[in-house]
Amino acid sequence: MLSYTEEVKHALENNLPVVALETTIISHGMPYPQNIETAKRVEKMIRANGAVPATIGIMNGKIKIGLTEQELQEFATNPSVEKVSRRDFAYILATGKTGATTVAGTMIAAGLAGIKVFATGGIGGVHREGEITWDVSADLTELAQTDVAVVCAGAKSILDIGRTLEYLETHGVPVVGYRCGEFPSFYSRESGYQVDFRLDTPEEIASLMQTKWQLGLKGGLVIANPVPEADALDHNEIEQVIKQALQEAKTKNITGKKVTPFLLEKVKQLTGGKSLETNISLVKHNAEVAAKIAAAFCRKHTGRI
Repeated sequence: MLSYTEEVKHALENNLPVVALETTIISHGMPYPQNIETAKRVEKMIRANGAVPATIGIMNGKIKIGLTEQELQEFATNPSVEKVSRRDFAYILATGKTGATTVAGTMIAAGLAGIKVFATGGIGGVHREGEITWDVSADLTELAQTDVAVVCAGAKSILDIGRTLEYLETHGVPVVGYRCGEFPSFYSRESGYQVDFRLDTPEEIASLMQTKWQLGLKGGLVIANPVPEADALDHNEIEQVIKQALQEAKTKNITGKKVTPFLLEKVKQLTGGKSLETNISLVKHNAEVAAKIAAAFCRKHTGRI
């Protein structure tokens, strides 16, 4: 079921550093043409920092570990591409549909392929008013069971970050701040909540990853990497925008997997496009850091200097 590009296949066979990338951010997270431009830039960023990018998606009954330029274009422009989390994975694969993998879906595929580092924008989590709706992202349960380190700019600001962190703590998922003590909230560098541990180098993170899995402690790690300061949005301002967007989603009775794409688009409108610029910046930054961590983990794992 796994299908590899030659570049990714060569890297995995020769124990070279590989970074997984998701496709939902292309199909459902950004408009065209920014989505395809960002996807290509992110892959280039990973190569420039010593690793091989493996953008993951499902097409024609295959789990694609690495995409060609034509396949990337398909995910960027085809409106019928479906969003794939753990629940949807087998159905999309069995029916031969095209599916863009979420954080959870990408972690599953990366785990099957033996890729240990994954760069995304922000993880899903417990939604606001989750105590009423029970809307909790499958990203969190995947982090509890799949051995992949996820480099992200924290959890998406539209979520209940406090409850998201409590859920991760309950399931034993370490939340590591990369050069930060406060957990970032996607568009902003602040959230009001602390990370579990602060580590300042890719080598320290690679050592934590190796130690965790050598101990047999199943599950991933959240590597929280704040958006670069120059592109961060003011925490209080973005909070007001999100509250307005959430109210509109509630009024329009938007639920389930449609919530996040609706809110991201609404926030983009309300910020005059600034949120999209921030989103692109943080994704590129996460890719850079993920490549460095993958290279450090590879050196540690293989004993190469």
